[in-house]
Amino acid sequence: MKPIGIFANGSKPSASDVLGRFAETARRLGLRLAAEPEAARFLPGVRCLAPEKLIRAISLLMVFGGDGTMLRAMRLLRGKPIPVLGVNLGSLGFLTSVAQQDAGRALECVATGRYTVAGRALAECAVTRAGRIISRYRALNDVVIDRGACYRIVTLDMRLDGEAVSSFMCDGLIVSTPTGSTGHSLSAGGPIMHPGAAAFVVSLICPHTLSSRPLVIPDEKRITVRVAKSVGDLLLSVDGQVGEKLKPGDQVEIRRSKQKAHFVHLPDYSYFTVLRQKLHWRGSTLA
Repeated sequence: MKPIGIFANGSKPSASDVLGRFAETARRLGLRLAAEPEAARFLPGVRCLAPEKLIRAISLLMVFGGDGTMLRAMRLLRGKPIPVLGVNLGSLGFLTSVAQQDAGRALECVATGRYTVAGRALAECAVTRAGRIISRYRALNDVVIDRGACYRIVTLDMRLDGEAVSSFMCDGLIVSTPTGSTGHSLSAGGPIMHPGAAAFVVSLICPHTLSSRPLVIPDEKRITVRVAKSVGDLLLSVDGQVGEKLKPGDQVEIRRSKQKAHFVHLPDYSYFTVLRQKLHWRGSTLA
């Protein structure tokens, strides 16, 4: 069996203690570990590899940190079908399903095969300027077009598979995957989508109309958003981590990726338990 890879946010206060105890559990179970440099600082004796080499050497990746760390790890994978298990060292940790005190138990489950792997949809994004594709991205959560520091509203034209949908005067627009529906999209009034839903949700940021509502569409549709009018450059943000400036006339095309993210879940994992615990989501309560 290939080593288990370790990717971590070393700035988290508990990183050193959690990773130290995790390494002891791995030695007791006879498991090999390999780590990228930031995690390797807390794992003496563990093989240290550059991130791009780490991904080629492992069978499973364990991520220690918060949601931002998980998103960085997913970007590192570049669509490779490596299962990922997140251990929460942060506050919310919606994408990291294992509490830090359960990291050892999680490793025992991995060692004995007591886990499942669930596929999550990814979105691909291409930016076109003057008829030429200038950049490409892959998103687990969302693709956001935002006015940034500009104080004027913008106009965005949207098409689905080439069919005109509408022009929107707004502060920006979010195209979210089901995984990302509990992130920025939710804050903008979008719905919660189950991770297994085959759909995207399009949510406007501060639309200049009272009739605007989030739009849920099948994820086999190709979404094209054109910057029709803007006083200055807009900002394209992918998973809140990478992106670039957009100019008037630029087009952003979003479609479902052929690749998927692969999340490892332990036997007691429940998506709705995560909703209730992390977002305090609940139905009606009886008196």
